[in-house]
Amino acid sequence: MESGQVRAHVIVSGTVQGVAYRFSTVQEANRLGVNGWVRNLPDGRVEAVFEGTKTEVAAMVRWCHNGPQAAVVKDVAVKYEKPEGIQGFEIIR
Repeated sequence: MESGQVRAHVIVSGTVQGVAYRFSTVQEANRLGVNGWVRNLPDGRVEAVFEGTKTEVAAMVRWCHNGPQAAVVKDVAVKYEKPEGIQGFEIIR
């Protein structure tokens, strides 16, 4: 794995389920070239992991603060972790 890769583990709170948040996250991650995954949590939040360059991951985290048009984001909690070398971006269940 190339150096300079970072991993952000993100939990998004607010009105983020039933508003195409996961689908839009996949589109944005693919546009930015970020690897990882996104899923709904049982408590109504959305969890995601983003891996890529510091610039790419920072752009993805910034995007999470707004999300798709129908979303109402109240909080984005970010924890940086050691990258695992994930390839591609997917919705997991």
